[in-house]
Amino acid sequence: MQLRFTLHGAVWAALYLFFVLGPLFALLAGRLPPARDFWTEFAVAIGYAGLAMMGLQFGLTARFRYVTAPWGEDVIYHFHRQISQIAVGLVAVHALIMFATRPEILALPSATDLPWGAVFALLSLSSLIVLVVTALWRAKLNIRYETWHLTHIALAVVAVAGGVAHMVGWAFYLTDPWKRALWIGLTIFWIGLLFYVRVIKPLFMLRKPYRVAEVREERGDARTLVMRPDGHPGFRFTPGQFGWLTLWDSPFKITGHPFSFSSSAAVADGRVEMTIRNLGDFTSRIGEVPVGQRVYLDGPYGAFTIGNPADMHVLIAGGVGITPMMSMIRTLADRGDKRPVILLYGSKDWESILFRDELESLKPRLDLKVVHVLPNPPAGWTGEKGYIDAEMFKRHLPPPYADHEYFICGPDVMMDAIEKALGELGVPLAKYHSERYSFV
Repeated sequence: MQLRFTLHGAVWAALYLFFVLGPLFALLAGRLPPARDFWTEFAVAIGYAGLAMMGLQFGLTARFRYVTAPWGEDVIYHFHRQISQIAVGLVAVHALIMFATRPEILALPSATDLPWGAVFALLSLSSLIVLVVTALWRAKLNIRYETWHLTHIALAVVAVAGGVAHMVGWAFYLTDPWKRALWIGLTIFWIGLLFYVRVIKPLFMLRKPYRVAEVREERGDARTLVMRPDGHPGFRFTPGQFGWLTLWDSPFKITGHPFSFSSSAAVADGRVEMTIRNLGDFTSRIGEVPVGQRVYLDGPYGAFTIGNPADMHVLIAGGVGITPMMSMIRTLADRGDKRPVILLYGSKDWESILFRDELESLKPRLDLKVVHVLPNPPAGWTGEKGYIDAEMFKRHLPPPYADHEYFICGPDVMMDAIEKALGELGVPLAKYHSERYSFV
């Protein structure tokens, strides 16, 4: 299975490089325009590469399950964010070099004298800069997720459309009809990706709604939405996966919200549960959802799943990062799995521990050991204090540490520290899985 996923991922990585570099090399075939100086040609090359990367961003966020399976949706979204910065860098360097090699552009008396190709270039670049700045500093700028998501999509469309218009406006390398046809085809492909995400996929979701069967209060200001398929059998998921939830609106709404499934994957009636902690904005309204409310789920997604050969499962959770772990534990209990499971669970305090009582009740059904870790323990606390580190692993895990399978989910700071601790214990990357629940 691991080999299949590795080959699968290699194929998609090669295809991505082909779509980025293929159009660039195609421009060098056939009839060529008069040669120019090195820096001008270099600027043009990175400009074309940046534009191709920008267009492929629509594919990275299209949630094609077959594409994301080898890595997981969270990895794809983080790659999407990083590659966006590279694309902006390429486009910005393209513009700077062109200004440096062609200073007559800056010498134009007014903006109205700019060629329309240059106007679209400025529109594309400025949209890209605003897009990346608002994505990287959304929280610091105090922009609501829903507002940001809508403007993010609009800016992306403007940036790509402006880039294509700029390329057509100059058309230095597009003298051959087949080269023009190639880039027209790519543009249609990018538009098709956006059409699929915003029209075709929602149409399929519209035919398969869910109904809220229960809204269950949990510890730590969290609630569990229990949802059942309405008029269809639902979908099967693997424990640890997640879905995109649309509440209050139709699936054509721009913004969906990703949450892990917290229910067992072994249930046969299509029921799914999502446990959501109140973190403000959208999550603060979960308690207002009435029983019977129609909702839409897009899923399942994610490669953060059990199933690889291992002598035991080590689950490491922080805060609401317990939700995918709970799905794993419930599923293993329902399947009668006899392998040991050790849960190291970091929480703010004793009263905010999600699923605290159920974890105790599940111990007779599987070989489960729960280690609670509290930075602010109550008086008389005899358990672990502070934060999870390598020494804590040594106290609770049997060696050899590299034989176990590890799953980590929680705040980024916690996950960085745990991944470092596992490296200190000699655990290879292939033996631990991380899921970061912040996509933006």
